[in-house]
Amino acid sequence: MRLRIKPTFRRVRSGRRITAAAVSFVVMATTFVMTLGASPASAATACRIDYSASNWGGGGFSANVTVNNLGDALSNWTLTFAFPSTSQRVSQGWNANWTQSSANVTATSMSYNGSLATGASVQIGFNGTYTGSSNPAPTSFSLNGVACTGQPPGEDPEDPGENPETPADRVNNPYAGAGVYVNPDWAAKARAESGGSRIANQPTGVWMDRIAAIAGTTGARGLASHLDGAVQQDAANGSTPMVFQVVIYNLPGRDCAALASNGELGPGDLSRYKSEYIDAIAAILARPAYANLRIVTVIEIDSLPNLITNVAPRETATAQCDTMKSNGNYVNGVGYALNKLGDVPNVYNYIDAGHHGWIGWDDNLQPTIDITCQAARAQGATPADVWGFITNTANYSALREPFFTANTTVGGRVLREVSGGWVDWNRYVDELSFAQDFRTKAASCFGSNIGMLIDTSRNGWGGSARPTAASTSTDPITFMNQSRIDRRIHLGNWCNQSGAGLGERPRSAPATGIDAYVWIKPPGESDGSSSQIPNDEGKGFDRMCDPTYTGNPRNQNNMSGALPNAPLSGHWFSAQFQQLMQNAYPAL
Repeated sequence: MRLRIKPTFRRVRSGRRITAAAVSFVVMATTFVMTLGASPASAATACRIDYSASNWGGGGFSANVTVNNLGDALSNWTLTFAFPSTSQRVSQGWNANWTQSSANVTATSMSYNGSLATGASVQIGFNGTYTGSSNPAPTSFSLNGVACTGQPPGEDPEDPGENPETPADRVNNPYAGAGVYVNPDWAAKARAESGGSRIANQPTGVWMDRIAAIAGTTGARGLASHLDGAVQQDAANGSTPMVFQVVIYNLPGRDCAALASNGELGPGDLSRYKSEYIDAIAAILARPAYANLRIVTVIEIDSLPNLITNVAPRETATAQCDTMKSNGNYVNGVGYALNKLGDVPNVYNYIDAGHHGWIGWDDNLQPTIDITCQAARAQGATPADVWGFITNTANYSALREPFFTANTTVGGRVLREVSGGWVDWNRYVDELSFAQDFRTKAASCFGSNIGMLIDTSRNGWGGSARPTAASTSTDPITFMNQSRIDRRIHLGNWCNQSGAGLGERPRSAPATGIDAYVWIKPPGESDGSSSQIPNDEGKGFDRMCDPTYTGNPRNQNNMSGALPNAPLSGHWFSAQFQQLMQNAYPAL
């Protein structure tokens, strides 16, 4: 089930109603909020814990803990919790007497801070160490020996009282039986192109890629205007529900490994991200006028996976990604967005999960799931705030490779085990198998009903270069190159790819575990400029968008495969739009 653990009623995917207290936890400078409540043994004890941890790198971290007393006054207190891993150790603490046995930690009050009136709080903390790639936060706390129930003193957790909040009904798959909003701004550009009217009625994502986009910019309407348009389209559809797709894309230090899509907020601008961006968006989405829409939010593409693949000591590391891992603002920002947007009853949050050509290797996939789980427990969020994941956003990975798998044997060799080949030890060769497996593996944190979306806007790879049968070569590398649908020079190439085509048209429930194929990246909008273009949007010049670029470790020093004469990311690129239509698969 997809549980929304908040201090209100929420509808879960199975349709069963629950009520629970806020439960969240974090790592890497995120905020942990857990309500500690009464048990029958001590009905007057209740508290909330605010826990924030900052990783230093090299296995060190510090944690600040605030004990908020929500129950009767205390003359002394003992806080206990267990680390998820026995490798996590308290090395030095303050404002409490800290002891640890195995994974179990105890903090007792000092002579000067044991007295806590109702509503009062005390701040304590510690420095610690851990081993491994993650530093997960504790999942439960007790105060003065009382187990946490998440209820105020004396309140029955099974009885919400006389006036519970009206439950918010969320459907299992927001796309099922629904229309999807057609962005009039994109549709007008598509219709203006020769042949573009053939696809101008397709639904695409609305991108909020900077604070100014919320109110609207030159040539692009703002969020409220788009939502008003979705209400109008909903009315025109009669009784059919309407999905509105919006991309949340403005993290501090955005896209730390891709200069073309850098953003306006610096690495430390988390407060602006919260107050000027997420809070503003959440306030608009929560307006009663939009309550009947199913609002799908795509949360911060190309962010969390960067903290796995593009940080030290990886060869692919960048200084910017090291900074974002160290300061925790990707995890904090995503957690805050999930929490605030997830509080809107008709919002469905989907976190970006990269794509198979990025995350499909063994040392990338599970760590990526782990860090999304951490983010889903940051800043007051819970995994219940996550309705699903999206793969291949604004990318080109083929939906299916019909002529081989990673385990196909050619010339006596398993393709996956051919170093330097197209597969090169990846577990996956296409996006559908990757998305379905990602879903299965993510269930341990997010539940077995978690949903998946796949962006198919530019992964069709049709046209004359599309193979029609498997190669007959007995050389594994030749076989892969002649048989593969994805015609990129290298899987690491992501900018305005030459030869790409429109993919599967948006539709609901196309395969097991997949909520929908979607066009989140509007076809015809550039990935980045092919040369330096001064701008006031915070967007840099990335050589991966330069067709003359010979590459870097992230694409194993291959040519970029990018189209020439491209404009800034998000700006209209007519030549690309025409190519996408020409190479569409299925064909237009």
